[in-house]
Amino acid sequence: MTRVLVVDDEPQIVRALVINLKARKYEVDAAHDGASALELAAARHPDVVVLDLGLPDMDGVEVIRGLRGWTRVPIIVLSARHASDEKVEALDAGADDYVTKPFGMDELLARMRAAVRRAEPVAGEDDSVVVTESFTVDLAAKKVNRDGGDIRLTPTEWHLLEVLVRNAGRLVSQTQLLQEVWGPAYRTETNYLRVYLAQLRRKLERDPSHPRHFITEPGMGYRFEA
Repeated sequence: MTRVLVVDDEPQIVRALVINLKARKYEVDAAHDGASALELAAARHPDVVVLDLGLPDMDGVEVIRGLRGWTRVPIIVLSARHASDEKVEALDAGADDYVTKPFGMDELLARMRAAVRRAEPVAGEDDSVVVTESFTVDLAAKKVNRDGGDIRLTPTEWHLLEVLVRNAGRLVSQTQLLQEVWGPAYRTETNYLRVYLAQLRRKLERDPSHPRHFITEPGMGYRFEA
C-alpha cells in the first residue's frame, strides 16, 4: 500500500483528504504542525507528503528543508499562498509540485499518483534515454533525434533541455533553471527562459503554440512531460 503523510492545520481539509485517500486504499498519517510532521515522516517513511505551508509552529518551507536533509520522498505543497515568490521558495527548497487552495480533489490525487510513480525505480530501465511521442533524448550521448534525424541544439539549449529532462514530471523553478544553466548572476533574467524555451519548442514540439512536452507553470517555472 502507498502511505501518504498529510500535513495541514485545517481539520476539515485533513478530514477530506483522509476520507478520499482511504477510500482509494491508501494508508494515511496526519500531522497538524511541522514538528509532528517531521517526527511522523521519520517513523513511518511515507511514499508521498502533502504539505500545507501555513503551519502553526514553523513555516512549511522549513519542513521541506528538514525532509530534504535525509529523504527524496515526493512532496506536494498544498497552500493558500498564491504569490509566485512563495511558490518558487517552496520549489527551490525541494518540493516536487505546488497546488493552490481551493483545490480540486481529482487534480490533487492525480498529481500525487504521478509523483509516486516518478519516485518508483523501474527495474532494468535505462534512464539515460528518454523517449517521447515526438522525439528521443539520449542524455549519455548528448543527442536529440526527431523523425529519424538528429536535431542540432546550441550548448545552452542542450543544457536547458538536460535539466528539464532529468527532472521529468517535476516542476523546476525559474530560479533553479537560471542558476543551473546560466549561473547565479542570472537568477532574475526570466526573459532568457522564455526565449530559449520558445526555441526548444520550435525544434522539438509537434505544435509549438500548444506544447505537449515543455509546459509553462505561470509565475513558477517549467515542467517536462514525456
